[in-house]
Amino acid sequence: MTQSAKRPNRLVNEKSPYLLQHAHNPVDWYPWGEDAFEKAKQEDKPIFLSIGYSTCYWCHVMEREVFENEQLAELMNTHMINIKVDREERPDVDRIYMKALQAMSGQGGWPMSVFLTHDLKPFYAATYIPPTPRHGIPAFGDIVDAINNVWKNEREKITETSRQIYDHLSKSVPPRLPEQKLDDKILENGFEKIKEAFDPVYGGFGDAPKFPTPVMFNFLLRYHARTGNSKALEMTAFTLKKMARGGIYDHIGGGFHRYATDEKWHVPHFEKMLYDQAQLIMSCTEAYQATGDEYYAQVAKDILGYVERVMTSPEGGFYSAEDAESAVNPDNPLEKEEGAFYVWTYDEIKSALTPDEFTIAETYFGIRENGNVETDPHGVFTGKNILSITGDKEAANTAAIIQSIRSKLFDIREKRTKPHLDDKILVSWNGLMISACARAFQVFGDDTYLQMADNAARFILNTLYDRNSGKLLRRYRGGESKIDAHLEDYAFLIRSLIDLYEASFDTDMLESAMLLTEDMIILFYDGDNGGFFDTSGMDPSVILRSKEWHDGAEPSGNSVAIEVLLRLSHMFGREDYREKAMKSLSYFAELMSKAPQATAQFLAALDVALSKPKQIIIAGSAGEPSTRALIREVHARFIPNKIMLLADGGKGQEYLASKVGFIETVKMIDNKPTAYVCENFSCKLPVNGVTELRGQLQSL
Repeated sequence: MTQSAKRPNRLVNEKSPYLLQHAHNPVDWYPWGEDAFEKAKQEDKPIFLSIGYSTCYWCHVMEREVFENEQLAELMNTHMINIKVDREERPDVDRIYMKALQAMSGQGGWPMSVFLTHDLKPFYAATYIPPTPRHGIPAFGDIVDAINNVWKNEREKITETSRQIYDHLSKSVPPRLPEQKLDDKILENGFEKIKEAFDPVYGGFGDAPKFPTPVMFNFLLRYHARTGNSKALEMTAFTLKKMARGGIYDHIGGGFHRYATDEKWHVPHFEKMLYDQAQLIMSCTEAYQATGDEYYAQVAKDILGYVERVMTSPEGGFYSAEDAESAVNPDNPLEKEEGAFYVWTYDEIKSALTPDEFTIAETYFGIRENGNVETDPHGVFTGKNILSITGDKEAANTAAIIQSIRSKLFDIREKRTKPHLDDKILVSWNGLMISACARAFQVFGDDTYLQMADNAARFILNTLYDRNSGKLLRRYRGGESKIDAHLEDYAFLIRSLIDLYEASFDTDMLESAMLLTEDMIILFYDGDNGGFFDTSGMDPSVILRSKEWHDGAEPSGNSVAIEVLLRLSHMFGREDYREKAMKSLSYFAELMSKAPQATAQFLAALDVALSKPKQIIIAGSAGEPSTRALIREVHARFIPNKIMLLADGGKGQEYLASKVGFIETVKMIDNKPTAYVCENFSCKLPVNGVTELRGQLQSL
């Protein structure tokens, strides 16, 4: 029986691609909600909570091995109420139970398998659970039987365990600590600790598996700009280049895969996440500004090309992810392997190219007749080639040939079965990508990037935000906007609207950013202690209200919220915003000192707080070539922590004047577009020419 012919469960009515992947399992799945909670109480059964996401490789494995198994499904349906959660839709739910999993097992990851009491407190947690005992992990059915036995006969043990875990989780929100001085020493300590973890041979930080760490680059580039420390720039530039030459980068279609399983960045976990693309576009763009090396500019543009081609919806929003696995044989779509879309045999490449092209490709991409994968713990890539750059196209003067090779391989690959595309649109991740596109336009001047940013921002504001009520929703898919937004949605979107304003100078974006900031403060800010809660506290099913402080694959909502408060305080002289930002930095100061690698975006925010405000105001019409020339000169160099305003004398200036009265005094000199460069609220002489402006910017 095919999946489509199987009897659907309740998940068939959901929009989440992950939940829909499980809509025809024999498991009687519920979505997260009161129906499931009430059913568990009525039937006096524990809750089995399974959390994952649609492009998660091991989530697919567990589905095939466990949730498609009729016998195991019957066991689950008999003894438990089963709930599926998409972690990308509900990071608030995921965050709580991930902390429980880490507390109980010392590790985390997805799929997450958690058993709960009726009051939603966890008492047992694991990641992937196999159908039969494997690698020291008990069989799924044995775990269900054991839990059912304890539930029925020794309930007090479960009650006590769940209480202890809940008490532990309750203490995970850092308490208000004694005031710690916010100074350069915290930044210096952070840099030294990050430097200690740097791999000088292959780049990156720590051992395999190696993940892209854009939040590290954000801090290091700003630390270099602050101190002139060449090592900070070197670590960033070296790592980005090693990654971009490695197999973690898709050399045929563009875009970065999720992480590398080896220290050399060669063998990736092949899923592609929107948040990685967005942040690495920004990292490469800033590396280009800081170094002038065109290599980083080209990588950023290649990623943007991939995002425009694959990850952009017709409505303008950006999709979430592409899967790691895909069908090996088009005639059997259920037979999937990780990386099937991306890897090559020696003969496939040889037959696709001319002899001269193949000779170059063999050296340039490190292709081997028996495959080039040295580290392959699961034996998936035996005899296969994962393309990485091992040669030098400039030295051989073969750039045009390399491009021809890529084009031919791209056309062949496009005929393969493509990986599953998770086409839900998340506000937080779209915020990251809007920022990336806006920043790329600022630096590279390609109108395509500005249009991508503007389209996505307008889609979010028109579809997921009600300006009158101040309500922002988190997810859009298939015509449905749903789920109250969390801190990260507000913070990332606000930052993107500020970035977009500084690219287009459309004050509608700035006005929306200010309105959202006020909403963010009301919903999430902890006025007593500082810092922001991740959720509003209005959903009773979220049993804990946490303050996320870990800057990981994505920056934390707190670190970005602090950054936007500081930027807006510099733009509009909002001392109340600065006070909230500083109080929040003080709240997290000890964590920044003790765990700088986990708080790199906080360190970048602290850098903003400790920097002299830099304001650059351009007087002139945005469409005037001389105005654009001045703006381009500002964006040509890496000046972190600056803010830009445009005094165009038009309707947009009316809004700015209502917030910062001095903007009315900023006029063109000699009827020519004019730049005003100010630092620490002291302005230099206004200048009309690009050369004069360049000289003033060099002193910032």
